[in-house]
Order: sequence, then C-alpha cells, then structure tokens
Amino acid sequence: MLLGQDKPRDAATKPKMRTAVGGNVAATVHPIASHAALSMYKNGGNAVDAAIAAALCLGVVDGHNSGIGGGCLMLIRTQQGAIHAIDGREAAPAAASETMYVRNGKPAAELSQIGSLACAVPSQIAALKMAHDKLGTLKWSALFEPAIEAAESGYTIGLATHNAISSERENLTKYEASRDVLLNPDGSVPKVGAVLRQRDLAHTLSKIAKNGPEWFYTGEFAKACVAYLEKQSGMLTRADFANYKAIERPCIKSNYRNYQVIGFPTPSSGGIHIAQMLNMLDKFDVAKIYSHSKGDFFHLLAECMKRAFADRAHWLGDSDFVKVPTFLVDPHYAASLASQIQLDKASTAIVHGNISSDDEKKHTTHLTTADSLGNWVALTSTVNTTWGCKVMIPGTGVMLNNEMDDFSIAPGVPNAFGLVGSEANAIAPNKRPLSSMSPAIVLAKDGTPFLTCGAAGGPKIINATLQNLVRCIDLNESIDQAIASARIHQQWRPDVVYHEPNLGGLRQGLSIDRDSESEETKHLKKLGHPLKVASSLAIAQGIQSTERGLLAASDPRTDGEAVAYP
Repeated sequence: MLLGQDKPRDAATKPKMRTAVGGNVAATVHPIASHAALSMYKNGGNAVDAAIAAALCLGVVDGHNSGIGGGCLMLIRTQQGAIHAIDGREAAPAAASETMYVRNGKPAAELSQIGSLACAVPSQIAALKMAHDKLGTLKWSALFEPAIEAAESGYTIGLATHNAISSERENLTKYEASRDVLLNPDGSVPKVGAVLRQRDLAHTLSKIAKNGPEWFYTGEFAKACVAYLEKQSGMLTRADFANYKAIERPCIKSNYRNYQVIGFPTPSSGGIHIAQMLNMLDKFDVAKIYSHSKGDFFHLLAECMKRAFADRAHWLGDSDFVKVPTFLVDPHYAASLASQIQLDKASTAIVHGNISSDDEKKHTTHLTTADSLGNWVALTSTVNTTWGCKVMIPGTGVMLNNEMDDFSIAPGVPNAFGLVGSEANAIAPNKRPLSSMSPAIVLAKDGTPFLTCGAAGGPKIINATLQNLVRCIDLNESIDQAIASARIHQQWRPDVVYHEPNLGGLRQGLSIDRDSESEETKHLKKLGHPLKVASSLAIAQGIQSTERGLLAASDPRTDGEAVAYP
C-alpha cells in the first residue's frame, strides 16, 4: 500500500555514514537494515543475530534485490575459529527438466525470467534458521522485530527503489499483488519520498517469527503460494517446499600472500574462481605493477577474469549433481594460466582449461557484520534479477525469485546477465543453480579475521570481491578505499572490459561522469581490450580489522550505511 509524504520511523532520514569503527559493526545497502543490526547488538546479540535481522529487514526495504522469496549464502567465522558455510540457495522443483523452457523447438528465455515458471523453492528462511540454531543468541522472534516494523509502519522510498520499480513497471503490472503493493492506483510509479507500507508482508513475517520456518515450508504460506502458482501454470508443489533443506558445506580455502582466503563452495562459483584468480595473481608482483602503471594493473586483472569465467562457463554446476574438477583451484594449474598472460597486449580466443591427471579422469545484496567476541559474518542474499520473477503471492507480500534463470536453459543461450553455461549447470529436479554470490572472509597468518567482503550484482560480484581483496592485501588500502575505487569487469563472453567512469580514481557517490576517459582506459584500449563504460559494477560491503577497531564500510554507489556499537 502506497501512502503520501507522511514520515514513518525511518533510519534513512538520519545522516548516513559510509564508514564506522567500533567493537561491533555492520554494513548494508540500506540504513534501516544497518540499524536493525545495531539494535541486535544493543540487545546483547552477536554478529549472527545482527546479520539475520539485517537480512530480514533488507527483504522489506530493499525487496527488489532480496527477500524471503529468494535465497542466500552465509559464511560465518565463529569466535572459536570455526568456519560455517551455509547454503541457502534455491532449488529447482522436482518436476523441472532440461526442456521446460523449450517452445516450438527453441529455448524461450523469458519464461525463466518472468512469471510462475521462473521461480525455484525460496530458501532464505531455512538458511537463516540453520544459522540461528547453530550460533544465534537472541530469540528467533526478536530478530524479526525491525523487519516487521519496517513493513507495518512503512519506509520512505529512495532513488534505488524508485528506479527498480520504474525499470520493471510493465512486468509488475501483470500480477495483481505486485501491482497493488508497488504501484500507485493509476499504475504510475511512486515518487521518491513516498511511503511504502507492506502490511501483508508484516503479517507473513510475524507468522514466521512466532511459528518458525514450518509455517513457511509446510504451513499456510506454502499452501497459499502453491495454490496461486497452480493457477498461473507454475510448477512448485507443497512437496517441493516441505523437502527443502539448507545445507552446510565445506568451504574453499586458499592461500594468498600471507593470508588465508575463505570462500563459498558450489553452487557458488565465486569461491572457486576468486581462489583461481588469486592463484594467478600470486605469480605477479601486483603492487609493483600498480605503482608503475594502473593501466597494466587493470589489464592484468582483466586477463585473469576472462580465464576464470571461461572455466566457469564450462565446468561449474551444483556439486551434488556434477563433478566439479579440483584442478580449478590448483596453484599449478593457475601457474599455467598465468604464463599465458602478456602484460603488453590483450589475449584473444580464450577457451576453458583442461588438465590430465588421474584425479580428473575420475572425474546477486551483500551485508556483513562482526562483533567484539570474534564472530564475523558475510551474507549474500538474492531474488536474482530486479523483483525476481515479478510475481508477488497475494495476501503474503512475498515476491518470488527467478533463480531458474541461473541454470543453463540451453547450451550457449545467455541468461539475464549474459552468462552462458554447459551441461554442468543444466536444469535437473531439486538441483541448485550456479550462483555468483561470493561471501569471503580473510584470515591473518595467526588465524584471526583480517577482512570480510562481498558484493551484489550478478557475475560482477566475483570480480568486485576480487578487486577489494587485492587492493587491501596487495596495495595495502583500507576496506573503504578499496570499495570506493572504480572497478572493471570481464566475464569472457562477451569479450569486453566493462569499466566504471573515472577508472583509476575513487567513486564520490551516486553521481557519475560518463564522458570522462581516464589514462587507464586509454591504456586498456591501446592493449587491445574492447571497452564499455558502466555506471556501476556491483555494490560491495566490507569489514576490516584495524588498530582502531573494526572498520565497516558501505559502498558509495548506493544509499547504504555502516554502523558501530559501541
């Protein structure tokens, strides 16, 4: 329900802080969610409690990016030093098949992106509950209070939400609940400053808070969701909901310089390919290259990126269904890739790698929290593209994901992000689609946390996270400097280096100068890289351990906030 210009209780009306230092910190893309984390600290909660509360809140105030109709990956380092990688990735329906999007002999990509066939089983609630049961300290119901209040009392629509509604207005109008909640009665897009109240979503969150995930997966929500989707020719069943389980997986560990980098395993592709690219970069004196030529630095990054993404397209899929080769994170394999890189020209005709060994013959929102006890959390949540499949279930306020588009719906057919895939990521019943979500935690030589970061933005997540790690470790930048630095992105296909304006400099905020051409972009062009300017390449959040305390940083590319307590 959209109201006028009245002001609900809204942390977004306060001055926003891009960085914060303290004993207990958090950074998210929205001030209300950051303050939800802060309230958990004030009530005696730890970083896990804070992360869960923030994630639930983001599903209300940043619902075009994430929510309980989607999923998440959660990487946790406990105060005892244990690592938990909780897989809350959505799963395909049991009735799914490789040909479910084929019409008249041709793949119909729009069916995997918009409408009732595009959604996989929502999984965020299952993952958050697993994390809470293992490591949370506050009551489950207490974690929902900020999100319920934001949904019930309303929040002020900012530019990001306004633009998200505008970009998908035509598709949102196709579904009654989506239209009624997000658009004005005349079908127009609400203005920045209008207030959005979501009382159906508040009711749903209240029921989950009181009754637990069972209400969502085997109770009233599952019943209402499946009944509506059946009318829309959807595929999800009550059994699909009831059978879904979050999974704890072994993490990806790699060494870079004097640090250990902890990444997420498949169905994330980020953990593997960040490790792979760091292994390649380990063969170069990155700091020296950067000091000599920033253009050469970006060239080196682009060359590593295109090789990793070529391997991603061919080899990766849900490891419960396909054999993901271990050579991808082998330093010897990375050395062979690094040896192909020339610092004086761009590579062309890159193909996926291969290796002959006995072993192989057997063959997109991010938030982060950390507390004074030593608990660190990196949590990436998503509904995939903007507003997911655009289908909101009437009476619930829940917008469903369109994660089925993250499968390879047909060999060589790109998804909404332009990514192509192989049989490894083909659709199968109960399979989880490949993800670019890349929560990462970096440990110092003594095993203590040094850094955590991640990002939102489809495949751009992987490369943004890589650049933040490299800037902090190789270039000795602080996490806020790293996040604010202009980025590049190369994903193999298409063979283009996307770059932000003012490459080689810092982002000062939301405004950009699209006409500027830096020395770095001129250099990349000279080396043979096709270039394309992009206003924003991912939205990142991070935390770094410093002598002053924990430093949290929120990306200046969006209207987020970092908070600290005390």
